Amino acid sequence: MTIARPLHDLFKKEQKWEWTERQKKTFKELKERFVKELVLTAPSLNKKMRIEVDALNYAMEDVLSMECEDGL
Repeated sequence: MTIARPLHDLFKKEQKWEWTERQKKTFKELKERFVKELVLTAPSLNKKMRIEVDALNYAMEDVLSMECEDGL
């Protein structure tokens, strides 16, 4: 969330909408990260896996990560 903080702050209650150079830079960086190294593959049950979950009153997200040859 640290990277996206300038964009997240735009939607705070009572916050005046102002699209600054900081928000533009943040948006561009996030867009590049989303399309740069996307790796989707079927899970291998022989490898270590980790699931991360974040649940709020209005949304939920999760990520399933699997150990690869490079250790990540």
